[in-house]
Amino acid sequence: MKKRVIWAGCLLPLLWLASTGVAWAADAPKIDSGDTSFVLICAALVLLMTPGLAFFYGGMVRRKNVLSTIMHSFIIICLISVQWVLFGYSIAFGPDKLHLIGSLAWLGLSGIGGAPNPNYAATIPQLAYMAFQLMFAIITAALISGSFAERFRFPAFLIFTLLWTTIVYDPLAHWVWGYGGWLGRLGVLDFAGGTVVHISSGVSGLVTALVLGKRLGYRKEPMLPHNVPFIVLGAGLLWFGWFGFNAGSALAANGLAASAFVATNTAAAAAGLAWVCTEWIHNGKPTLFGAASGCVAGLVAITPASGFVTPMSAIVIGLVGGAICYYAVSVMKAKLGYDDALDTFGVHGIGGTWGALATGLFASTAVNANGHNGLFYGAPGQLGVQLIGVLATWVFAAAMTFIILKVVSLFTGLRASAAEEIAGLDLPMHGERAYDYIS
Repeated sequence: MKKRVIWAGCLLPLLWLASTGVAWAADAPKIDSGDTSFVLICAALVLLMTPGLAFFYGGMVRRKNVLSTIMHSFIIICLISVQWVLFGYSIAFGPDKLHLIGSLAWLGLSGIGGAPNPNYAATIPQLAYMAFQLMFAIITAALISGSFAERFRFPAFLIFTLLWTTIVYDPLAHWVWGYGGWLGRLGVLDFAGGTVVHISSGVSGLVTALVLGKRLGYRKEPMLPHNVPFIVLGAGLLWFGWFGFNAGSALAANGLAASAFVATNTAAAAAGLAWVCTEWIHNGKPTLFGAASGCVAGLVAITPASGFVTPMSAIVIGLVGGAICYYAVSVMKAKLGYDDALDTFGVHGIGGTWGALATGLFASTAVNANGHNGLFYGAPGQLGVQLIGVLATWVFAAAMTFIILKVVSLFTGLRASAAEEIAGLDLPMHGERAYDYIS
């Protein structure tokens, strides 16, 4: 009898430990192969957006600048891929410091491996999440280049891009998406980058264009797109990759991803129609260039809202986005006189602002239980929260971009010389040209 009591006394603690061990194992995050595959595929789609942007922008410039313009997007893939691994990811998503920035604890991806981080995504490896977010950093830096096309010196461009991504993009990503970031804690909704990606790039592009000044001959000589098929090819690749951008931000192969996918396609289509119709009324003819631009404007506008709104709301967001971006590009720019060469501000700055505010109007917890309702679903305060996010992004991006440009100008010239600009930047900067002609 005594032996049985002793054995029982020994076994009970062991059984308790075993049972708690099973509970711990059950509570531990588990990798889902389907979610992981989905996110990695979406990361590849987002990467494809940057070569797509290279064609989109490359077709819009004059033929003497097509290679230098494409080079901007392509070299950014190389530059930011290294920056992100070395320190960018740690600044953007590392352990929170004062709700403003991530610490440097993850320098060189130290401690980042195959295990999930439940603060970001509980069913995929953190390394997969890191790769997905890298592609966002790449495309954002590339978007800015449209504003200063045909006149920015390549050495200054490289330094500016590295500093801008580190000082502007990485902290903004932490504010909105980082665990503990102040805008996220405030309740700002940004599913896939209305503030972090589009407003930041659009506003920064405008500041850069203003600092550099207008291209030689701007508004005095024709500066027409040299290759409209390039533009349409680029827009098509952007539209295709944008499904990874928005649906992938669900970070799982689930119903929310499907909802974001449908909202994305619907808004792009609606905006394309809106831009073409507005252009038709305003100029008398609908253009293919306009249709491509309108679809991109719709993709921009729906980005922050894609995981929070219904398809019907997506139609409204796209229609308004297409119309107001057309106005910004075709009317406002001419009236104010700034040279936003490829309309980064007009499409991404204005479209991103509309999309961020529209999220505060149309967001519904019936679509995403982890979000908030917007004004039209009984929560008017969300629109005010979105406005704070928009204003904070505008002010921070504009101020820091101006400072970065002034610092870079202390070490190297920002703008190409008049002779280089007249010749086009392809030969002076890169020693090559896109089209050789035999006389």
